Amino acid sequence: MIGGGDANRLHDDARALTEQPPAVPASSQRRFSFSRIWWWLVFIAGLLYFFLPLIGTFWFSLRAIPSGAAYTNSLADPQFAATLGFSFVIGIITIIVSILIIVPTAFWVRLKLPRWRPIVEFITLLPFVMPPIVLVFGLVNTYSRPPLPLTNSDLGSNVLLVAAYVVLSFPYMYRAVDTGLRAIDVQSLTEASQSLGAGWVRLLWQVILPNLRVALLSGAFLTLAIVVGEFTISTFLDRRTFGPYLALLGGNKAYEPAAVSLISFGLTWLAMGIISLIGRSGPGRVSVAGAR
Repeated sequence: MIGGGDANRLHDDARALTEQPPAVPASSQRRFSFSRIWWWLVFIAGLLYFFLPLIGTFWFSLRAIPSGAAYTNSLADPQFAATLGFSFVIGIITIIVSILIIVPTAFWVRLKLPRWRPIVEFITLLPFVMPPIVLVFGLVNTYSRPPLPLTNSDLGSNVLLVAAYVVLSFPYMYRAVDTGLRAIDVQSLTEASQSLGAGWVRLLWQVILPNLRVALLSGAFLTLAIVVGEFTISTFLDRRTFGPYLALLGGNKAYEPAAVSLISFGLTWLAMGIISLIGRSGPGRVSVAGAR
């Protein structure tokens, strides 16, 4: 006979055994621990690879006498704000033009011309195999004489600069947009929007673009970073952008180039953060109801 107290204890012990999680083998624990340590090492190595050059540059910039003079001198230089501001403006225009070209092209290829996709991908990859010096040399030779002598005016040279930067942005912007289009059902969204009476322009503006917001932000970040630091094209087109200014400063000053590089790096990341906040502050993915 088992008393009531013994029966209750046996019942509690049995329930405790059933509620205990299965024991994890020691080999699995070791593998999990090793994998976790390995990824932490990779993460720390990435941080060091990214931040150590910045720390070294910052330490070098402080060697100016008095300490911090490199930053005050750089900020007091009117060419710093002028060239960096001009590069940011050109970068924003380049992003807008790239979106206007890439989004309809990638959308139409994915919707109606899937067989043309390898050709379009090959064209967008050409900036990787064509050096910027070749691109700008062709632009200068083509548009420095009639019927389109664009290099004879500041406006025309700025147009050529934006056009060249748009070409450089093709690999990044097209990949970002194409990845975003893969994540949505383009065929269903198009058919539903057109059944509600939306035209092609309204379909792209109110349905496709809002669904590509994150992808467009990724392409915009890369494009802005390329434009701000580009040197060759702006030099041959005689444009006062930030890249040539930084190169000229590096040939005449010792510590100011390091300070300017860090300041521009921080401002570029600040601009990217603002673009990200603006892009993410809007509504989420829209439905085809917005096409009514």
